[in-house]
Amino acid sequence: MPYHTTQFSLPSSLFVELHGETAVLRLSRTKKRNAIDRMMAEGIDRFFGELPQGIRAVVIHGEGDHFSAGVDLSMMAESDASSALFGSRSIHRILERIEQCTVPVIAVLRGAVIGLGLELAAAAHIRVAERDTFYALPEGTRGIFVGGGAAVRVPRLIGVPRMMDMMLTGRTYGAEEGVALGLSQYLVEPGEGLAKGFALATQISTNAPLSNYAVLQALPRIARADPDVGFLLESLMAAITVADDEAKLRLRAFLEKRAQKVSHD
Repeated sequence: MPYHTTQFSLPSSLFVELHGETAVLRLSRTKKRNAIDRMMAEGIDRFFGELPQGIRAVVIHGEGDHFSAGVDLSMMAESDASSALFGSRSIHRILERIEQCTVPVIAVLRGAVIGLGLELAAAAHIRVAERDTFYALPEGTRGIFVGGGAAVRVPRLIGVPRMMDMMLTGRTYGAEEGVALGLSQYLVEPGEGLAKGFALATQISTNAPLSNYAVLQALPRIARADPDVGFLLESLMAAITVADDEAKLRLRAFLEKRAQKVSHD
């Protein structure tokens, strides 16, 4: 895949590969287990703020043996309350860019997915975990609290009691437990994560763009909304997508038996 890192003015800890309609973002601080420092966080922000128009999916992965071991703690050791507050809010804004991205974001996980690394993964729409993946939120044992959105996003995946347990005791979950709990949607063998992530991105890119947009933008809001509001928003999105020219072509193809039926192997 061709590299286009300079196009996004990224730090040396981030690399971008553009392959057709898929952009691949690689975290690259292997000596720090891809711990996220300020420059890397700002680079992720720039990348998602400047996605080329033709990109229809993004894959994030970590170089080496780990996705990310979390925040670079050297950034926090000398923080006061004010800098920690504004730093946390900055990370919230950056990860919201990922969660609110107009194209699907797939995180490919391996090794350590810890602290801010888990917060980054939780902001993605789909997570693929290799069998050596393990998850942790050690903030409680470090005397601190999560600050990158875990308190909001992770309980939606595994529930408040499990997150409490992770923070209070330092409990970790492995890849198989993680897929059962909802920390990932796919489980693959070591070394196969990136290929699976790219295959999913390619598949997703064949969907109608407006339908993908509705799933990304409307579905999470419907799930959080009052049921009456959720039902109305669902109806509105159903009406908007079915009126799209792309949807009409796809529905006609199915009715004319030119489209594959749903099956399960």
